[in-house]
Amino acid sequence: MVRREVVVAVLTTAAAIVAATTVLWRLQGRRQRQRERAQRILRKFARESATPVPLLWRVADALASNMDASLSTSTDQKSSNSTLNMLVASVDSLPTGEEEGIYYGVNLKSKDFLLLSARLGGKKTPISDLHRQEISFPSHVLSSTTSQEVFDFVASKVAEFVAGYPGDKTENSKVGKGLGFTISYPVGHAATEDNSASGRNTAIKWKSFLVDDPVQDQKQLLGEINSALKKHGVDMQTFALVIDPAGDLAGGRYYSQDCVAAVTLGTGTSAAYTELAESVPRPRWLGVWPKSGEILVTMGWGNFSCSDLPITEFDSCLDAESSNPGSQIFEKLISGTYLGETVRRVLLKMAQETLIFGKKVSDELKTPYVLSSSDMAAMHQDTSEDREVVAEKLVNIFKITDTTSTAREIVAEVCDIVAERGARLAAAGIVGIIKKLKRINDRKSIVTIEGELYEHYRVFRNYLHSSMWEMLGKELSDNIVIEHSHGGSGSGAIFLAATQQAAQSTVDNE
Repeated sequence: MVRREVVVAVLTTAAAIVAATTVLWRLQGRRQRQRERAQRILRKFARESATPVPLLWRVADALASNMDASLSTSTDQKSSNSTLNMLVASVDSLPTGEEEGIYYGVNLKSKDFLLLSARLGGKKTPISDLHRQEISFPSHVLSSTTSQEVFDFVASKVAEFVAGYPGDKTENSKVGKGLGFTISYPVGHAATEDNSASGRNTAIKWKSFLVDDPVQDQKQLLGEINSALKKHGVDMQTFALVIDPAGDLAGGRYYSQDCVAAVTLGTGTSAAYTELAESVPRPRWLGVWPKSGEILVTMGWGNFSCSDLPITEFDSCLDAESSNPGSQIFEKLISGTYLGETVRRVLLKMAQETLIFGKKVSDELKTPYVLSSSDMAAMHQDTSEDREVVAEKLVNIFKITDTTSTAREIVAEVCDIVAERGARLAAAGIVGIIKKLKRINDRKSIVTIEGELYEHYRVFRNYLHSSMWEMLGKELSDNIVIEHSHGGSGSGAIFLAATQQAAQSTVDNE
């Protein structure tokens, strides 16, 4: 009897072990199949996102061709061969590095603006006595319905700032009365039906405010700004109004005449460069002929598109579901607003089709634009042994609490694919600009870059530099020099104020 009980117990135990082993085997098999399916999605995404050097050169060539096509088209027409909207900035000259005096600048952003003042001392003492003050727009200004209301608030703060930093009153001959104005997100390029009328080749439109003014040109906006300054007793005239990269380019040119382009790589992306005036049809710009023979052109390169851009199913869906389908294709591949969103979409597909993050897909993972580029960078650049930062971000952002080391590695790989593609395409764009200027083979060209992607996303920055080296090779790579922006577009506003005031004085004297 005892022997029979022992046998039954042994058999029961054996059966339990077999059952447990079977369950474990099935669980391991299911996880293995999940990993394999996730890896297949990852490999397909990597393959479709690939940017080999020949493709980068085709993108660079396409951008250069788009630039030529856009510039050669009359302002009242849209080129069928270009996706760019090339606009001539309302500046008559660029810094030489010899400017002197105290000048002021405003950098208008999305929900705040930066006020600056500085003393320019020429080549011996380039810039000193720099003062900065950041001011947030109150809610009633953000909900303004006219641009004049926005400028009225800015002018009131400029008046207070100038009173606080008036400069050295004993240096009347060198105290600048000029104000430069650079704009980040509140406005952008705008196409009009009749750009040639009343100087609308520089037309821009509001983005961040509720302003419902019709599309305005820079000359009209300058008039509104100067009217607001006069209203608040500011004895100063605004001589320049440009978007961020144009200000960055002015700052770069102040320090080196080899600076020919500027790029913003942040939440959004934009670019500006210097063009020979003789290369631009006269109807595209209405100012006096620049003594330097150069004019400053903003490109609207975020809207660049060509058949060689590596568009995946995730990019197509992102574009279709965006507020501007079919537009800003280049920006959606390389700027901070969209990099994290692309990563989220890839992870969501993996979660839904492979259960790599568990049986339940969190609502947060289904939420568009919840993953910022800074959080993406933190996960991408996590070098801890068990990807602890990745695990932390998955919990905090997506509420994914239980992940395997394999899943965390896949997340980091997705970030790497998206960042590498964006950085390499940005590099191709820069090479395209320099190629258009015919400076690749035998001339040094400095390109200044501003924006959090370049400044704070180390791997993104490294990919950009290495991609340019791959494209140009050892012999030509030294011809294009990438520099971090000299103080940003706000400082560029100061440099532009100095040069534009000098140019205006020359015109008045003549």
